[in-house]
Amino acid sequence: MTTSFPLATPVAPAPSPSVIPFSRLVRVEWTKATDTRAARWLLTLVALSTAAILTVPVVAPSTFDQTHASYLRVAALGLSILLPVVVILTFTGEWSQRSVITTFTQEPRRNRVMNAKLAVSLLMSGAGALVGGGLAAAAIAAATASGRSLEANLGVGAVASYACYVMLNVLAAVALGALLQNSAAAISATFALPAAFALIGTASSLVSEWIDMSTPWNWVLQNDWGGHLPQIIVSTVFWVVLPLAAGLWRTTRRDVG
Repeated sequence: MTTSFPLATPVAPAPSPSVIPFSRLVRVEWTKATDTRAARWLLTLVALSTAAILTVPVVAPSTFDQTHASYLRVAALGLSILLPVVVILTFTGEWSQRSVITTFTQEPRRNRVMNAKLAVSLLMSGAGALVGGGLAAAAIAAATASGRSLEANLGVGAVASYACYVMLNVLAAVALGALLQNSAAAISATFALPAAFALIGTASSLVSEWIDMSTPWNWVLQNDWGGHLPQIIVSTVFWVVLPLAAGLWRTTRRDVG
């Protein structure tokens, strides 16, 4: 007698986990950076402090050149005070709160997470530059309404240099946040290190013109690129490229357990 056995039903292979789209990572990181009470207060303070600084050339016209470009530069200086703190928290907050293990479990490829955080920081610098430009326009309107005559000297180069200056300050904060991975240490360093190098720069032209960010990046803000591009590049490499590369390397190898 012949006995027949039913054929075994083939087992379908388990579906491979879908790749999280990079746009979703950016949206998640944007939410982390902005959708908390502390973040909203800090972003509000960025706008308020910039607006407060812009009142200085309005009420004390002798303190600044009365030109449109000068008002825009004042806005850039205002943004450079607290906006870097916001992006530092984007890179350090999860390490301090121990939530980074959840993030890297959902997306084990840490470089993609860091790239999303970097994209969010650049978006913040762009949004901050737009807010600063609007506040500068309001200050110019207030000065004009008072009967003052301001020189309308804003060109594409001046606006681009303003945006570049804001971005450089944000990226320097990003680099320190990625490298130190501690909120208090990174925030302290973003204020203390430029001050220390500025002090050293008073005794060394090599430091002041090539390493200290204040002089080379002030050339950027002033739209004075001619003859200063090598110094600007060296300073950017020192404050942005090297610490950011070291921070990314450290992030990919740090134990999150």
